[in-house]
Amino acid sequence: MPKRPLIENHLTVPLIAPLIGLIAVLTFSPRARAQARLPGAVYDFDRKGEKPGPAPKRDISGIWEPANGVAGGIQGKGAAAMESCKRDKPGGKYTVDPNAPVTDTGYATPDCLKPDVEPPYTPLGRETLKAHIPVEGYRMVPDALTNDPILKCDPGGFPRMNLHNFRTSEILQTPTHTVILYKFQHRWRQIWTDGRELPNDPQNPAWGNSADALPPEPRWWGYSVGKWADDYTFVVQTNGFYDDRTWLDNAGLPQSDAMQVEETYHRVDADHLELSIKITDPKIYTKSWVALDKLRLRLQSPHLEIQEMECSPSDQERWNKYFGSQTGPTAAPATGLDKAK
Repeated sequence: MPKRPLIENHLTVPLIAPLIGLIAVLTFSPRARAQARLPGAVYDFDRKGEKPGPAPKRDISGIWEPANGVAGGIQGKGAAAMESCKRDKPGGKYTVDPNAPVTDTGYATPDCLKPDVEPPYTPLGRETLKAHIPVEGYRMVPDALTNDPILKCDPGGFPRMNLHNFRTSEILQTPTHTVILYKFQHRWRQIWTDGRELPNDPQNPAWGNSADALPPEPRWWGYSVGKWADDYTFVVQTNGFYDDRTWLDNAGLPQSDAMQVEETYHRVDADHLELSIKITDPKIYTKSWVALDKLRLRLQSPHLEIQEMECSPSDQERWNKYFGSQTGPTAAPATGLDKAK
């Protein structure tokens, strides 16, 4: 769920506190969760029993919304495909130890302690993770105590845009590039389809080596190229990121300037698209791992308006003054990362 500086539909801070209870209801009530929607959007639960037509060839354009509800792409506790984000019955494999210093509730909360349910960190990756103090998950702290760059209104960048709070998006296709417009933070990114290759050196990235090329520079959104693997599968490769300005997700998973991200957009039928993301970062992780596995999206009316969701430093400052710096069991990050083997 987005933190307070990302104000949706012009909400102001005085209105946010009374909404906390409502947000909790919408998050935890199965009935409310099933009915939560973006005004004007259509979800799979609206069309039970339908049989969509065939997928168009080489076409992922349109306005897309998580198919199972407005919160379908919100991954507040960490990248959704991670084993540590799965939930099972009480007492199951991922149950939280009631004696552990956790601040989250329920069971199957990511604990950042068990290598078998976390990405395969390198020593640098684990040290970088420990330096991140998130506002969500097992080590969560109040907003005012975090070092999450997104709460300073830094761009979330990519792939955090997809691994944190994936909302309504619009995909535009041209003969030379594909553009994705995102509701969250009101951002956009460009994916080139004109045949160019990724920068050879992701830590010193630039397009080509011609004399008139722009000088090498890392980017919040990286450098992206896309190709059709077949008539229904569009694969995007991205590299050339900053080394320490962005996190992968709300739980503080790290990334480096050596990271390469692979997105797969698979057009299932006329109404559905599935998005998967694979992370490869030899500085931070010992092997590639899947961060998002077939997030199901539903095509919307071309007349659906994408709402604003902007970052407001002044609203964040007011939130911290009245709410964000309150202390309690979440006042300091929970310990225990050093115990990981």
